[in-house]
Amino acid sequence: MSEYSSEWGKRSWNVFPGGSLGEYNLPAELSIALSRGEGPRVWDAEGRQYIDYTMGWGSVLLGHAHPAVCAAVQAQAAKGSNFSYVSKLTIELAEELVRAVPCAEKVRFCASGTEATMYAVRFARAFRKRDKIVKFEGAYHGANEFGSISLFPKTLVDFPTANPTSAGVTRSTCNEVLIAPYNDIETTGRIIAEHADEIAGVIVEPLHRCTVPLPGFLEGLREITRKAGIVLIYDECVTGFRLSYGGAQKYYGVTPDLTALGKALGGGYPVGAIVGRADILDLCAESRLGVEEYVWFASTLGGNPVTCAASLATLAELRRPGTYERLFEMGELLRSGFRKILDELEITAQVLGDGPLCALAFTGEKVVDYRSSFRADSEKGRAFVLGLFRNGIFLNPMSTKLYISVAHGEPEIAAIHSAGRKVLREIFGK
Repeated sequence: MSEYSSEWGKRSWNVFPGGSLGEYNLPAELSIALSRGEGPRVWDAEGRQYIDYTMGWGSVLLGHAHPAVCAAVQAQAAKGSNFSYVSKLTIELAEELVRAVPCAEKVRFCASGTEATMYAVRFARAFRKRDKIVKFEGAYHGANEFGSISLFPKTLVDFPTANPTSAGVTRSTCNEVLIAPYNDIETTGRIIAEHADEIAGVIVEPLHRCTVPLPGFLEGLREITRKAGIVLIYDECVTGFRLSYGGAQKYYGVTPDLTALGKALGGGYPVGAIVGRADILDLCAESRLGVEEYVWFASTLGGNPVTCAASLATLAELRRPGTYERLFEMGELLRSGFRKILDELEITAQVLGDGPLCALAFTGEKVVDYRSSFRADSEKGRAFVLGLFRNGIFLNPMSTKLYISVAHGEPEIAAIHSAGRKVLREIFGK
């Protein structure tokens, strides 16, 4: 194979750092350029077909180019793409979010999940008049200043010391973030108790990457924050409308104060939203300008009518009877199939995930947090995902999860199992 898999791959490396739009880290010989997508499949510029298990990092929950979304976007685009103001569709989408998401009393839109988590933390700081934020080691909350702190730390330091994963994050920013271990309510509770007078909020992915919450963890976190008057923020950019129509908070039955939404909500179009308690979100009402607690919140593309049209069409499809049952059925088929293959080949690994999400960790240890996943064999993990890519499975080799869409079915699941079995035999010499 040549240095680049195609002329398009070479051109990509000529203009983009690392040959990608970010966080892909494909070797040059696997770099491609995509030309189209349909359902659970994508095609590159040379016409090669792949089964997609990245699905726009989970933003295309219905599948690529879903007819209902395409029709809604085409109809609205002819009427105007952006007003930077409330439209009928903006109101309709906000009303649906208030109906669907348990914590949602009010809504503000932005254009990405990164913005949504950033604003959610800003609201917590304004409401509590405190600066510090608790986040969980290994959690990603977007590319904002705090989102990448202790994301993939290579040096494990004592809790709650923050460890910047990205250069350019200031030490002062790190000093405002306290790091806790996911699924360890005792340690988390102790950190919160020791710093309660300094903490504005706690932000958590209810499903931590692909690690499920242990019984009582989310309930304990809710109780601790409620007693301390600390704002509890769910980052549901991944889980929102994926684990259930009301998100992880409905699925797990624990309601936060604020929630950041993104990804699947937009039906493949740029979206972010903060939903939650009215007394907190009302701090950004422009009539408060000049008041100490006023939260500056502006987004040129937030709530634009094209995205809102795509979102409303997506939510209408997700409300169809049997949709989530089908998503969960395919997710369990994916995970159980991998478990069966691992057993057959006598390979030690953990199959993680919930709902339409899946990940493999090559370790014999139960994965409950970042540190248990950190001890997995990362070299074998990377060899596995790159092997899948070489065998017609499109995915993000840096991601911690495989995404299933509504468009995935048994043939697509069988294809990744077949490729996975082949790759595992090659890696482990089976």
